Amino acid sequence: MLAAFVSTPAPKDPLSVLEIGERPAPEPADGWTTVQVKAASLNHHDLFSLRGVGLPQERMPMILGTDAAGIDAEGNEVVVHGVVATPGWTGDETLDPKRSLFSELHQGTMAEQVAVPRRNLVPKPAELSFAEAACLPTAWLTAYRMLFVKSGLRPGATVLVQGASGGVATALVALGRAAGYRMWVTGRSEDKRAAALALGADQAFETGARLPERVDGVMETVGEATWSHSIKSLRPGGVLVTCGATSGFNPGAELNRVFFTQLSVIGSTMGTRDELESLVQMCRVTGIRPVIDVELPMAQAREGFERMLEGRTAGKIVFTL
Repeated sequence: MLAAFVSTPAPKDPLSVLEIGERPAPEPADGWTTVQVKAASLNHHDLFSLRGVGLPQERMPMILGTDAAGIDAEGNEVVVHGVVATPGWTGDETLDPKRSLFSELHQGTMAEQVAVPRRNLVPKPAELSFAEAACLPTAWLTAYRMLFVKSGLRPGATVLVQGASGGVATALVALGRAAGYRMWVTGRSEDKRAAALALGADQAFETGARLPERVDGVMETVGEATWSHSIKSLRPGGVLVTCGATSGFNPGAELNRVFFTQLSVIGSTMGTRDELESLVQMCRVTGIRPVIDVELPMAQAREGFERMLEGRTAGKIVFTL
């Protein structure tokens, strides 16, 4: 079957090891089933996998991809939840210390077929296209959990989103706007800021700009490049929720500001199957949809990886089959 995969890591030149070609069809284990993939979306996790981050050589070749939408073995349209818990785990699967995402221990979703645990299937409503649904399990679920589960912020709060154009950032803007938050964003270019405003952001600022007032919460996906600005932008008692660090993992902590102004710094990773189901229903009833930057056939996946590596994004990049 056609798949996008990696056979050896390349920390400094990830695109050099991206392979698009034939891989064996999956053979599902007990309690698992097979999904015919119709669409899969690209995430920064996939670039990290090409670099070998969290994916050692002994697990390769590995099909890339953490999320997908398609048709299950019974002919149902489904969304694939990307967090795979260990057998017997109960409760919040993101807290399972041995959890994984597809493409870490188990072959990923960027293929014509993928094997998944049956409990990882969520019904796809007819109102969402396969491409739209494929954007939800990683970036949009991450945003949903950050804003509605982890932040503790209520509608009406002012929320700053660092980095206006990424998949999680655009999801945060759309979800926050629909739920009644005042959403502010930062962006490196005028085009990215304009796109965020068109999506529903209330205001857009240059990266690092002084804000008109301090905010109730900051949603961080960028890391080192924006961390200091995030901390300085919070009101006393404010909350910073971080889910990633695409620009680096080791910013200055600015602990003096954290304790003196009594800030909360909260980590958030992906989300649960139940949260994904709630997110799908929120999209269905509100009419909000993921912003798709570009749809490409899986055979042309390299172009999508190039766009993400170069930062040429304005929403999600989706591969179709």
